[in-house]
Amino acid sequence: MRTRIETERGAVHGPFQVLVRSRGPGDRLERLSTACMAESALPPRLRELTLLTVARLLGAQHSWLAHVGKGRAAGLDPAALDRLARGEDPGFTRRDEALLHRFVGQALTGHFVDDDTYACALAEFGEETLVDLTVCLGTFATLALLLNVFQVDLPPDAAPPFPDVTGFRRARPGAGSP
Repeated sequence: MRTRIETERGAVHGPFQVLVRSRGPGDRLERLSTACMAESALPPRLRELTLLTVARLLGAQHSWLAHVGKGRAAGLDPAALDRLARGEDPGFTRRDEALLHRFVGQALTGHFVDDDTYACALAEFGEETLVDLTVCLGTFATLALLLNVFQVDLPPDAAPPFPDVTGFRRARPGAGSP
């Protein structure tokens, strides 16, 4: 019997191939991730930057590959994204992108955002967008963890985008096919 995720999405890729195994929280997380991508107060360029920053910080190469083209199409600087993929300072020149990248980095690596970054983000994005940003980065982090924990591998023809992420450590039959 097909799950709601399979019925609504058709082909199921990436973290969604894991979520179909959880009719409760998995189903709700898929709905939340869809809302983050389609209904968030964040504009598409900043949604993609949030997802890509989370993917890089958590080593979710599958997520990066699925969204880097969308990020470029939404207007993110390809050279900055290349630097981000290499683990370098991306050097975003747009103020909102640099601020968002700093906010997401602080939240994910230090688990808090300093007062200056918070005040700047609140002034730049407004309260609703800042709440949406935080919900989305948490959702994207959960999806990245699903990809990594369940060893959802890259498509066979894809080159790993992060030079310092060497892949899965646990050898098991069918890795990448949860």
